[in-house]
This record gives sequence, C-alpha cells and structure tokens, in this order.
Amino acid sequence: MSDYGKTFESWRGEASEAWSDYTRHAFVEGLRDGSLPRHSFLHYLKQDYVFLFHFSRAWALAAVKAGTPDEMRIAASTVDALVNHEMPLHIKTCAAVGIDESTLFSTKEEQENLAYTRYVLEAGYSGDFLDLMAALAPCVMGYGEIGARLAIEATSEEYREWIDTYASDEYQQMCRDVGALIDNAVASRLGALENSPRAKTLADRFEVATRLEVDFWGMGLRG
Repeated sequence: MSDYGKTFESWRGEASEAWSDYTRHAFVEGLRDGSLPRHSFLHYLKQDYVFLFHFSRAWALAAVKAGTPDEMRIAASTVDALVNHEMPLHIKTCAAVGIDESTLFSTKEEQENLAYTRYVLEAGYSGDFLDLMAALAPCVMGYGEIGARLAIEATSEEYREWIDTYASDEYQQMCRDVGALIDNAVASRLGALENSPRAKTLADRFEVATRLEVDFWGMGLRG
C-alpha cells in the first residue's frame, strides 16, 4: 500500500471497490504482462495526451483556488510535471510510430475522456480547493500505486518505459507531496475530516472520479 497521506487513505478506503476496479483493471494487467494490444495502448496514449492537457488546466485552476503559498507552489510544480515530463512521454512513444504532436493535440475526444475531464474541471469551477483535490487525487495517486506495483510484478518489458515513469522516485515524490497538500488543506479548512459535514461529499467526489478512471481504461482497452 502507498503512503500518500491520511485523507487519501480514507477516500481510497471508502471507494475500495471502485479503487480495485481501477488499479486492477484488465488494461493495467495487460501492461503488467505485456498482453495489451499495441493499438489499444496507442489509442489510450492519444486520448491521454488530450486528457493531460485538460488535467493540467485543472491543476492550474488549483493554483487559483489555493489558499497558501505552499498550495500554490505544489499546484504549479504539478502543472510543470504534467506538461514538461508526462506529456513528452506520450509524444515520444507516439512519434516512434509516426504520430506527431499536432496529431495528438487534434485527437477527437472519446465520450469517456470528455466525461472525466469536464467532471474534474467542473469540480474546480463550482467548488473550492478541496472539491478540486478530491476529483484530481484518483489520477495522481492511482497511477502512482499502479506504477509502483507493476515495477515489481511486471512479467514483460513491453511497457516498461510507461511503468518506470510512474514508478520513478520523482513521480512517487509528487504523489507524497500531493497527499501532504491534501492533508494540510483538510486540516486548515475543516479540522478533522471525520468530524466534518463535508466528509461524505468529498469522498463521493473521489469515488466518482475513480469510476471515471475505470471507464477511461475501458475506452483504452476498446481501442
């Protein structure tokens, strides 16, 4: 189990069934054993590139919603990690098979992609910093958990570069930083999460975003 903070642990526990569906999805297991069809992986990468464009916008919105300099710094550093480190992996992998960045950017979004990205952005537009964090957390921490597990369990080298990206010390540290950010934001705004009337609403946001991650994997697997 990862150590990404107490709030995340609570949210993950309340959404345990959805979390298992997400982190143990057939798409993920195909990455682990190399059985995922290459065309499915490329289809996922193209959709995920567009997803990360909107996800970066959501983290930029987190900087706007931030209440402290530390919150703003972590939000800004996450935007940097997404735009300057994670998205280039997609560009590099797709370029190797003749798909350039302009083609990636013009990819038509599947409905699962639209549903997820707009849900996260709406959480930020209509809610506060904590609403946005609850919607953002499944992607950040889920990929961290998946990467860390597959780095140990992978039986194929087919998708090793993707696995290593999310198992890397840099990505794992980002997950811990975001987890600490959420814990501190909860403490400063609500006190103890379990005593707050907002606890269920935030947990529900996290679970909905997790279910949307499950759908995203399904879209990728469909190819």
